[in-house]
Amino acid sequence: MLRFLVRRTVAGAAMLLVISTLAFTLLYLTGADIARNLLGDNASQEAVDLRAAQLGLDRPLGERYLDWLSGAVRGDLGTSWFGGSSVVDLLASRLGVTLSLVVLSTLLSAVVATVVGVWAAVRRGWVDRVVQVFSMAGAAVPNYLVALGLVLVFAIDLAWFAPTGYTRPEVSVGAWLASIALPVAALTVGCIAGTAQQVRSAMIDALRQDYVRTLRSRGLPERSVVYRHVLRNAAGPGLSVLALQFVGLLGGAVVIEQMFAVPGLGALSVASTRQGDIPVIMGVVVVIAVIVILVNLLIDLAQGWLDPKARTA
Repeated sequence: MLRFLVRRTVAGAAMLLVISTLAFTLLYLTGADIARNLLGDNASQEAVDLRAAQLGLDRPLGERYLDWLSGAVRGDLGTSWFGGSSVVDLLASRLGVTLSLVVLSTLLSAVVATVVGVWAAVRRGWVDRVVQVFSMAGAAVPNYLVALGLVLVFAIDLAWFAPTGYTRPEVSVGAWLASIALPVAALTVGCIAGTAQQVRSAMIDALRQDYVRTLRSRGLPERSVVYRHVLRNAAGPGLSVLALQFVGLLGGAVVIEQMFAVPGLGALSVASTRQGDIPVIMGVVVVIAVIVILVNLLIDLAQGWLDPKARTA
């Protein structure tokens, strides 16, 4: 297991290095004149040249990347070109907000999708058909349309929640839960749909295996066969889909945060991209890449625990 963990960790570090290199290169090479874009068309050439020198844009790209990389390794991702705030501080103030949305959505999706998928696979019949229709509808409808529907029903018609805004948990836990209820629900619907379908299919395949008939012939209770043996063997595909859904939720959070005025990483990335604040954009890319790599590492460890053969893959 230790070799498996070391191998996955080294692969994740290599992936992070590749992602950061590509992102840095693309961000700095695609901007024709970054200093001109920052100062505007009316700025004089002298002012543009001075600004470029202040930002180090007159140095070779490789030298700039190595400087950024050496700082990133020490936990310094530079400073924002607007306001001079530390990128790490900006990310730290937004990361918890986005993670609260995505992690809660993932946990809710995992629990509900597992219950629904197992129920559909065991009961079959009309339950299975309803779950399949829900899965197709949930995967087809984009989360921003789900968000609009939730706002119309629960914020405008019923007035149960505020349509926009965010309350920090240190102010009031109840108000915080109320402020993230609709964004989490908007993110969760599609995730439940995709994961429940995968759990259902994996459970049906596992229920058809010979060992299930053997367990039943030995007189084991059906509940024990389903939840102790079949669900464990079917959990692998469900975990893989859940990891992909987590990555999708990070992307979906960009739109949902904008719609509900939630100050998370999505809102920060949109504002930084609009301004051309490359250090902050690079920080967002690195943080999201690290989160995705860590989640995949945890999923790989869970897969290795559930199926020892996966450790040699």
